[in-house]
Parts: sequence; C-alpha cells; structure tokens
Amino acid sequence: MMDKLFFFFWIYVLIINVVSFAVYGIDKQKAASGEWRIPEFTLLLTGFIGGAVGSFAGMKFFRHKTKKLKFRILVPVFILLNLAVIIFVLWCAREFRI
Repeated sequence: MMDKLFFFFWIYVLIINVVSFAVYGIDKQKAASGEWRIPEFTLLLTGFIGGAVGSFAGMKFFRHKTKKLKFRILVPVFILLNLAVIIFVLWCAREFRI
C-alpha cells in the first residue's frame, strides 16, 4: 500500500512540474497575442503546490515573469518549500520503511 502512495507521490511531482512549465508557456503565448491571460495567482499556485521547478524552468525558458519581483522572490521560495516536502517524504519513507 505504502509503495503505491510513494509511487503516486513521484508521479504527482512530475505531472505538476510539467503542468506548471506548460502554464507559463501558454501564458507567454497569450501575452504575445493579446489574448486573455492566466491569472498570476494561478501561475504562482502551480509552483506552490509542488511545481516550483517547472515554474522556474518556465520562467527562464519562456522569459516570462522574470522582471516581476514577486515571481523572482516567491518561485525560489517555493522551490525550497517543495524541496523540504520531498526531503520529509523521503525521510518518512526511510524511517517507516515505506
């Protein structure tokens, strides 16, 4: 049972980072064409809930939101938070032999 939870945790981390990266690309494309934009809250939320590495990669790859101070501060903070969660999960897996 715990092996499945551990597996799904890593699948979640992978998927949320891919989604986060894609959301930054979609928003950049919409910004360039003058279309409706993805709210900044949504962009930041994808990073907060586990996709911070995808957010950071999307910012750099698409050169999007790189001048906004809140993104330059919050996305790296979210990376540290996401890393803390991953370390905690790994510790729990080792400690409780998941």
